[in-house]
Amino acid sequence: MGHIRLGRLPRTKRWAEVVELVGGSASSAAVASATLDAAEGDLARAASDPGVLRSFYLLTQLPDAARSEDFAAALRGLGIQVSRTPSTAELSAALSDAIDRHINSTRRRTDLGDMAQSAAVETLASLVSGRTASLFGSTPDDVRREVSKLATEKQFGTVARDFFARFAQRFLTYYVSRELPQHVGQDRRFDSAAEQRRFNDALDLHCKQASKIVEKFAGTWYSKARFEKDLSEDRTARFVGYALKKMRLELRRGDA
Repeated sequence: MGHIRLGRLPRTKRWAEVVELVGGSASSAAVASATLDAAEGDLARAASDPGVLRSFYLLTQLPDAARSEDFAAALRGLGIQVSRTPSTAELSAALSDAIDRHINSTRRRTDLGDMAQSAAVETLASLVSGRTASLFGSTPDDVRREVSKLATEKQFGTVARDFFARFAQRFLTYYVSRELPQHVGQDRRFDSAAEQRRFNDALDLHCKQASKIVEKFAGTWYSKARFEKDLSEDRTARFVGYALKKMRLELRRGDA
């Protein structure tokens, strides 16, 4: 089956409203809100997309894998093929490959899944490499130790916040980036490409701020699921659906 791509927005009335906002002086929050209205159906499908669900599910499994007696074996049990002592780079690449194989097995590759895959890999790499960086570099033991620390309520809240912020930013940019280049130049919304980049940065910040809503309840959910020994795919899927709803509401609230 072919790649399922998103977006027929340029032919809709709501997309015309997004275009009007981008071309005017609307804030990044207002553009985000209008884009969410126009792409409501696409984002709703993310809650059942196999790539989105697998990407977040594997993030929930990594901390306990790092706390097991054999980190590499536990990772391979999740379909993450690594050497005996993986580095951050190797673990990130192996996570991406594992998500790829799962998506291919379902024969349902979508743009949403690709966005989530990138968000998951970048979340892992960013959190782990940021904590293991030192003047003398990091070791595989450092990587395992830092991944294991993500098992706490507070730290997993950070994982979830980072993942959903990155996913939301990709989702919104997927649509808005089609229109932005049309508004760069003399007597247009953006005088230069640098101004356009500042708009993108503001959109990114809006997503990061909105994802704060996910952080606290994600940590509580994760801690409870671990305690009950039920970090299952079904339970994770229900959480992802709820988190996406909260994100949609919070992104719109930012406009208000």
